[in-house]
Amino acid sequence: MDQQHYVGLDVSLETTSICVVDQSGAVIWRGKCSTEPEVISKTVRTHAPAAVSVGLETGQMSNWLTLQLRKLSLLVVCLDARHAKGALSMQLNKTDANDAHGRAQVVRTG
Repeated sequence: MDQQHYVGLDVSLETTSICVVDQSGAVIWRGKCSTEPEVISKTVRTHAPAAVSVGLETGQMSNWLTLQLRKLSLLVVCLDARHAKGALSMQLNKTDANDAHGRAQVVRTG
């Protein structure tokens, strides 16, 4: 089976936390970049060249960011905040990095 990557984004006004996992759920890369579509796209392509899906939660910037990232040919899934909250509530430590990891796992598992 070819390598597949799943990406979770935790978006804030200034920075976006990114987590990349493989098809087994293992973390491939974690990091941050500025919340600019071109920078996010470049970061995802660098660290997740086999990205199957990129997940971000609904919020104040989600419509704009989803549209911009799709224009840059990323396969973005906008996760309903209520559903994502349920999946992320099992985390012991709530951080931006852990939220990004949780979203990557959600898009990996559906």
